[in-house]
Amino acid sequence: MRSRTDPRTGRTGRPRSTEADAAILEATRAALVELGWSKLTMGDVAGRAGVAKTTLYRRWTSKSELVVDAVAVLFDELELPDLGSLRADIEHVVLQFAALLERPETKTALMAVVAESTRDEPLRERIRASIVDRQKRLVQEGRMRAQRRGELPPDRELRAMGTTDDLIFDVIAGAVVHRALVSAEPVDAPWVARLSALLVGGLGAVASGG
Repeated sequence: MRSRTDPRTGRTGRPRSTEADAAILEATRAALVELGWSKLTMGDVAGRAGVAKTTLYRRWTSKSELVVDAVAVLFDELELPDLGSLRADIEHVVLQFAALLERPETKTALMAVVAESTRDEPLRERIRASIVDRQKRLVQEGRMRAQRRGELPPDRELRAMGTTDDLIFDVIAGAVVHRALVSAEPVDAPWVARLSALLVGGLGAVASGG
């Protein structure tokens, strides 16, 4: 088996096993729910996943990196099917997001890494790269689809487009996380309908220069 360089770490070694990685990330989420952040160790994860602890350290240099990747793959499950209108698309993905946050493994992992990142700048950057930036694809996809339908006008400049995408993502993610994890209120269909109406109305105002 030929060695290669891992583009994420820059290290050279055997090609990574997708199955092993999935088992490790699943074990990380299970251990985090059961033990909590403070008691979670790389050794415990290795034992649950059935791999050597050195295997973990070849892939992740710290517990925080491992937990970020364990939660990032859950967010990659989010999809934006074409439901015929921007409002319907927004409502669907927001309800998906809310359901994801209801899962104990997502809630525990996300709250843990966000709390830890307040005193760890590299961890904050990893969260941004592995979770936030990757999920902005949903906003970009939804906006471009709405433009093709004629619901939104074409972009006049790339810089403004990127700024608007960032704002939309911040509004959706901030509202849902705050309601679900901070206020502990239901993210149900009526609430999501009101949020999507607010977003679509706001996007119309931005597009018209208002």
